[in-house]
Amino acid sequence: MATGSLADLVAPSLADIDRLAAQAFAGLPREFRDLCGDVVIRVEDFPTDEVLDEMQAESPFDLLGLFQGVGLAHDGAVRETGRLPNMVFLYRRAMLDYWAENEETLGAIVTHVLVHEIGHHFGLSDADMEAIERAAG
Repeated sequence: MATGSLADLVAPSLADIDRLAAQAFAGLPREFRDLCGDVVIRVEDFPTDEVLDEMQAESPFDLLGLFQGVGLAHDGAVRETGRLPNMVFLYRRAMLDYWAENEETLGAIVTHVLVHEIGHHFGLSDADMEAIERAAG
């Protein structure tokens, strides 16, 4: 992310958010990270039109992130062939919009969205996810 005078600031890029997500993931409790296995984290500007339709979102800014795949709670012992890996999508533009409207740091927002979406993978409760966020600092 750019530093310097306010006149020189630019919005964080996809790569910047990707680095924040990697830092956030690395800061999660080891047991939680170890359970994540092959979860793929992707940063994109917006969800696809298909995702927006499926989630009945009124605007592409409605979704900060999304888990796509088969949650561990629903995963059978035998994996189907050809199945795509579980993925967490983080949507940069929606997170930046949220950041501009709130008093949280961008790193805290990225961590929150990441934990929340990975939490869907594990079928965790909101209380469990809050505890993981606290442990991540």
